[in-house]
Amino acid sequence: MRAWGHHSRSFAALAAAAFLAACQITPASAPAPEPEPVISAESAVLAAYYLRLQDRLLAQGLIRTDGGGPDTPFTDQMLAQNFVRIALFDEYVAHGGTLRAQTTISRLRRWEQPIRIAVEFGASVPRAQRLKDFAAIENFADRLSVLTGVQIRQSGYNPNYVVLVLNELDRQGYETRLREILPGIEDNAIRAVIDLPKDQLCIVIGTFGADGVRYDKAVALIRGEHPDLLRLSCIHEELAQGMGLANDSPRARPSIFNDDEEFGLLTTQDELMLKMLYDPRLTPGMTAAEAAPIARVIAKELMAKDTDI
Repeated sequence: MRAWGHHSRSFAALAAAAFLAACQITPASAPAPEPEPVISAESAVLAAYYLRLQDRLLAQGLIRTDGGGPDTPFTDQMLAQNFVRIALFDEYVAHGGTLRAQTTISRLRRWEQPIRIAVEFGASVPRAQRLKDFAAIENFADRLSVLTGVQIRQSGYNPNYVVLVLNELDRQGYETRLREILPGIEDNAIRAVIDLPKDQLCIVIGTFGADGVRYDKAVALIRGEHPDLLRLSCIHEELAQGMGLANDSPRARPSIFNDDEEFGLLTTQDELMLKMLYDPRLTPGMTAAEAAPIARVIAKELMAKDTDI
């Protein structure tokens, strides 16, 4: 859940649009072009604000895209400790009908079924941006599949992971659709999306099966007003968090699971933590005490393998 301060088209519709663009259509039979979506005044103000924010972060050397390097070394012990903090704790708790930032102990949670991912865009999101974001989400989903071993495929039919790219007024009118995507979703989760504060850049919400540790469905929300790098940064963090790395830690470096905004895109350490989360030696429902010694073994193996390359 990326924040600053503390720190609708489906796949089928896009595919149809691409098909029409490739066809030879005579002027007499060509359909009238759709008007380009126009963003609201509220979204225009937000877009200017987030562009200034991105420029400020870049000027400070933040939202790095290099994945880490010689200036951000980490050991197998650091990797194991960071994994436990990020995979075995939650970042937010429900309180008084809202979600409040508070780290709480949890259990190991992950997907144990194939993921059918779909993207929905707000009506006011420009077409060129839709194509760019669709490609970015598709590419990153493929990367997550390779890292975790979970089958992730595009599907407009009964998706269980929906990525929403919405502008301000789009989002505020999305309550009914959210309840369709996540039946039984609690009101505090609805409010977390509909009433998203300005300093909250993006968010992901997951639901679980009866055991509470195996993901059933997830929804990630990306603000359409973000400039390109901030949107891509949100895609990376929220989709990765939605795989089961649910917490942030100020000690994790290099990592996107850190509210200091130093890194904008998935890092080498983040990749290793995703591999650890889906290692068969760890099982859903494990506590931090149960998972920690196994995590140390896996981390040592992964770091040794990385050194040998």
